[in-house]
Order: sequence, then structure tokens, then C-alpha cells
Amino acid sequence: MKRTVSITAAIVFSASILSLQSNAMTLYTSSDANLLNDYVIGKNDGISKDINNDGLSDVFDMVQLRKYMTASTGKFSVQNYQATEDNVKLTGRNLRKSDITWLTQSGSSSEFVLNGKSAQITIAGDDGINNGENYRPRYAVYINDVLLTDSIMSTNEKTIQLFDNEKSASVKVKVILLSEAMYGAVGIKNISVNTDSNIPIMPVQKKNLSIEFIGDSITCAYGVEGLSNSDSFKTTTENFTKSYAYLTAQKLNADYSAVSYSGHGIISGYTSSGDKNTESLIPPCYGLVSKFKDYSVDWDFSKHKNDVVVINLGTNDSSYVTASDKEKRSEEFIAGYVSFLKTVREKNPDSYIICTLGTMGCDEVYALVEKSVAQYSTAANDKKIMSYHSVTQNASDGYGSDWHPSAVTQQNSAYVLADKICQVLGIESDQVGLNVVADAKYDVKIDSNMGGNAASYVGYDKSFWINMVSGGKSPEAIEAVLSEFSLKKGGKYRLEFDYTSTVDATVPVIIRNSTKSAEFFKDEISAVSSKAHYSKEFICSGSTADAEIVFQLGGKDYYNVTLSNIKLVKIA
Repeated sequence: MKRTVSITAAIVFSASILSLQSNAMTLYTSSDANLLNDYVIGKNDGISKDINNDGLSDVFDMVQLRKYMTASTGKFSVQNYQATEDNVKLTGRNLRKSDITWLTQSGSSSEFVLNGKSAQITIAGDDGINNGENYRPRYAVYINDVLLTDSIMSTNEKTIQLFDNEKSASVKVKVILLSEAMYGAVGIKNISVNTDSNIPIMPVQKKNLSIEFIGDSITCAYGVEGLSNSDSFKTTTENFTKSYAYLTAQKLNADYSAVSYSGHGIISGYTSSGDKNTESLIPPCYGLVSKFKDYSVDWDFSKHKNDVVVINLGTNDSSYVTASDKEKRSEEFIAGYVSFLKTVREKNPDSYIICTLGTMGCDEVYALVEKSVAQYSTAANDKKIMSYHSVTQNASDGYGSDWHPSAVTQQNSAYVLADKICQVLGIESDQVGLNVVADAKYDVKIDSNMGGNAASYVGYDKSFWINMVSGGKSPEAIEAVLSEFSLKKGGKYRLEFDYTSTVDATVPVIIRNSTKSAEFFKDEISAVSSKAHYSKEFICSGSTADAEIVFQLGGKDYYNVTLSNIKLVKIA
């Protein structure tokens, strides 16, 4: 995007500095890079700098400015910097206090580029270092997107060598809080670089898209690295970079912010007794940097605007809402959810709001989420809001600690959410990673004219159970069909499912369009009494908005077949 700089601003600016070839060009700072970057990507409608004096502020100015920033002064010296917005890009909620920048929420991070031949960073710890050894803050440091250290903060401060080279180089650094807010923050106290650069430190560029995630333990990635559902919680197995939230942002190349606390809900936090837990609620702390200790100050929403806000709450409320007196408590939940939607809209007037629930089940409460969204949308005439049911985790994908989502489930959830965000923002989705039949229609077609006769059942988990009484004249006489999904030409897909049969049977499997005029895949399975898993990849030869998967089960009498865990995943 090119934008014309006002004539007055260009004259004032060009009069205040010399050309890029001049040694007097020492007025540029990382703040200028921030301003110019925001302007170019449309995050700032104000006046920006015309670095190359062509009457425009655009990417060519960014190139020139970067050349200046990395140019040598001819002399190395050790320079110390603070993690302020002039020097670093801060992602997620954070607080500047006592000359330390505290990363307070899941995924809160600091990213910057250092120009020099060596550098160190000093990380600070808060009261969280006094927690038990399994409950202290966990953080990571990346160098050029490669993990340097993944550590638990157990001391008041720690100095880490970032790099040490013979020659000067530009190195990208990222510090991120992996554990959640309730177990403590980590702070950036000092950044030291041995440099000969005009500008030794500069923020990583902001991205065009920004997403806020509001959630509970699922969003925190509670236990995502746990070995099984029998493991108990530890911060050492909580890793936000494996959460659906972080993975969604990565897939969409978006900046993000998270407000997430394990066990929290809309009207009640998790309760084992069925009594309301009002100590663990998101609405009262949504407007704060963090609800804990010294970080309980107002968050400035005006300076941190989001294109999308994702709300994934209700899992913990379910322990209260469904415990007893469901009708009254359901009404209470709807009222609380609608009230929270009003707050979220007030803080994010231009954002698209997406509400979801269901990763750990809670179907009854998801129905209430749908009602809440509909009620709020109608009353407020707010069209920039939607809801969808998250894909429920299953045993085949494993479980994390305390039955929480595994890394596989978190990744699958990210694929679905990324696709939903693309839909609401009008961005073309590549559908990669998406199970395109997740919402497909399941049906059993029996052609009595061909002699087909069968009893069938489609389970709550979308599995087929079919008992062939008379198989008819050919396999086409009885068909199990998944329909009403789309395929893209050239897309690479993987079809997989589990199957078993009471007798040995050969079953054709076909993927085609609904009119049968185009066939994209064909194979057959040999079903036997022991359960088997099928998986095969193919490249789709055409596009269709109305595809179907067909299992042809006819032609054999008196046997039954089960088909389960059917997925058609776009892998490239």
C-alpha cells in the first residue's frame, strides 16, 4: 500500500535531515521504524516518514531505513536497553513496572532484532519463583526462530547469553511466557549488546492481523505435554506455543493476545461440589493486565486493537450449570454470557467476535452459548459475531494431563478456527489441516429395487453400524454416505477411518460429486472381524462444492459392518 505524505510534513522532515548518504543521519530511531511499519500496513493513519524523499511512505522507505539501521558506526561498544515499545515488539498483555517489562499472560512475549556481535538478556522473576518446583513460571527464548532455552524461573534474575559471534550480524530474539498468569510472570530487566550499528536494537514488525483469545485451561494449553490423562498439572507440561490459540495465530501470520486462566468461567469456575465458584470468573478480570498481585491494573484497549476476538469459555461453567436445577442455571448462564458479550464489544468496537466451546465436550452448555450469541446479536443488532462447536477431542488423538487436549487436538482445533476466521474476514482459506467432513451429512442409502435390505444406525460419535439383511444384486444396493462438503482441485487429501465386519467382505470406497459425473478417488477395503485402520492419500483432480464419500456395502447377505473415525484431511 502506498500513501502520499502531506507536502508540509515532507518539507519539514526533509529540512531536518540530510540524505541517506550523509553521516549526519543520526536522527532515526527504532521509533521511526515502528511508525513507518504501522503506517505501511495500515495500523496507523497518521503522518509517517518519507525516508527516500520520493513523496511517498511505503515499503521502499522501510528498505532504506533498515539499511541505515544496520550500517556500522566504525566502533564497537556495549549498549544496554530496556524492553520498551521503542525497542521491542510486545505481544500480549504486559506491564512496565520498576524498570522491568513483565510478561503476564499465556503467550505474552517480547520480540526484537539485535545488530551486533554478541548480546545478553537479563530475565527477572516475581513471587512465582517461590511456588513449588512444579508450579513456577515457564518461559522460552528463541534466536532466529530456533529455541535457545526452555526454562523454569526459579531465581530473582538470570542473565542469558543470546549469541557470541566473531562478526556483527542481525539476530532476531523472542522471549515468551509459556505458562499461565496464575503461576507468575517473567520480566525483561535488561538487554545488552556489543555493537557497532547505528541502531543496535529494533522491534520486530507488527503483523496485519491481530487476534485476542479469551479462555480457560484449554487456551492456556494446560497439560499439553503431559504423558497421559492420569498426569496431574505442572507448569513444566503447560506450553502456550502448543495451544490452539498460538497455532491459529501462526497459521494466519497474526499477532495475538491471550486472557486465560485455568478453571475459570463466565458465571462459575470449576466446581466439584456443584456449588457456584465465584472466585474463578473471567468477566471481572477481563479488563486487567492480570488479576494477580502487582499486575492488577487496567489494560489499555485503545492501544491494542484486535481484528478478531475469540471466546472459548463455558467448559468450567458446565460443572455448575449441569449439576442441578438446570433450567434456572441455564438462564443464569445465558444472562451472564450476554452481559460479557456486551463488555467485549465495548472494549473491541470494531472486532469480529467468534464464540466457541466443545473441545472437552459440554454440548449442553454449547447450546446455551448459541442461544446467548443469538440473543445478544438480535438485541444489539450486532452482525459481527458468530458461534461454532469446537471439534470434540477423542481417544485416538491422545489426551494431556487431567483429560485436557493433547498437542494433536490443539493443532486440529487451530486448523478449524483458522478456517472460521478466514470465513468471517473474507480471506481465502487453504483448508490445510482441516477435516473437511467434520460437519458432513451421514446417511445410509438402501435401494430396495436392487434387492437391498438393511438395518442401520449412526452413532453420536458419527460412526456407522449397518446390518445387511439382504445385500441385493450389487455393492451399490446399500451405501453408507458422507455428503455436503467441498473439495478443491489440486488439493492433497488423506482419507482415513476404522472398520470391522462380522464376515470377510470387500467394500468399494469412492469419493465423487453428488451427481456421480466426476470421480476423484476409488479404492476397496477387505473388512474382517478384527478392527483395522485405513489411511490413503490422493490428489483431487477437480473441484466441487457437493462431494460425497461412499462405502458400497451391498452384494452380500447377513453380515454387519462398522465404520468409525472417518476423516478426510487436506494435507497440502
